[in-house]
Amino acid sequence: MGRVPNSLNPFELIARRWQPSARFVERAALATVVMAVVIVVTGGAVRLTESGLGCDTWPRCTSGSLTPTADMGMHGAIEFGNRMLTYVLCVFVGLLIIAARARTPVRRSLTRLGWVQFWLIMGNAVIGGIIVLTGLNPYIVSSHFLLSTALLTVAMAVWQRSREGDGAPRDLVARPVRQMTWLLVGATLALILIGTVVTGAGPHAGDAREVHRIPLDWQEITQLHVDFVYIVLGLTVALWFTLRAVSAPAAQRRAVLDLLAVLLLQGAIGYVQYFTHLPEVVVGIHMFGSCLVWIAVLRVFFAQRERAELPAPVPAPAPAQPVAEPAGSSR
Repeated sequence: MGRVPNSLNPFELIARRWQPSARFVERAALATVVMAVVIVVTGGAVRLTESGLGCDTWPRCTSGSLTPTADMGMHGAIEFGNRMLTYVLCVFVGLLIIAARARTPVRRSLTRLGWVQFWLIMGNAVIGGIIVLTGLNPYIVSSHFLLSTALLTVAMAVWQRSREGDGAPRDLVARPVRQMTWLLVGATLALILIGTVVTGAGPHAGDAREVHRIPLDWQEITQLHVDFVYIVLGLTVALWFTLRAVSAPAAQRRAVLDLLAVLLLQGAIGYVQYFTHLPEVVVGIHMFGSCLVWIAVLRVFFAQRERAELPAPVPAPAPAQPVAEPAGSSR
């Protein structure tokens, strides 16, 4: 039996034995999107159940134990469980990287974005540890959520790229429409940023003990948050009418309508949580809704451009074989 060349790396060895389908790579990419949302929701559960300091140190759960002890109760289990989900997320991202690398032809754009996801996860894990060591500093907690939003953004980009080619992106709409879409994306990002400030100044500190909060009137910040909701809603409606006026493809208009539906539902949940004095369950649903809003905005953005498949490489011609001279011929 022949020996495998020493120059082969582990990915090449896997590729020799396993050729995942394009459908498998797409599903692996979608799984990272789902897990990026799950990690946000479970992180919110840690805050809303006052389990932020359930494990009072990092990277261990306590100074003498890697895992929570029985006397730490539910809070320790919730905080430690959220930490363990980081490893689960790494498994899904690792599967995506391996599948994209093993597939022929190799989708290097997917593997690069997969590694970006991995390092975002590692960075957020470190920030999570700093949050515990600083006693739930609200500014660092906000950065923790924003980095999770960055992870979700990259995961959505990978999922989109898994369903299209590797050619150069080509806009499907006129430049003014694309600029309006960029404005919508920017306004939505500002909406999410202000939402993190509301959380950092609001009553859900993440732990039953005295925890430092952002020194702002959370009700005034909430009003600013609501103002940006109306800005995003207005831009969404304006974009839909614009796409309709230019007879844009149905898929683009449908993506905007999906965003509008998610925004209206999220706005209703926001009013419910405000007038019911921020019950934990409703706040958790609102956090989940913020992920859906961002996903819907990115779908609008991605629907307005396309990437074609690259042409298959043309194999090099075989070298010409020398013509044998007839026997007995003379020069």
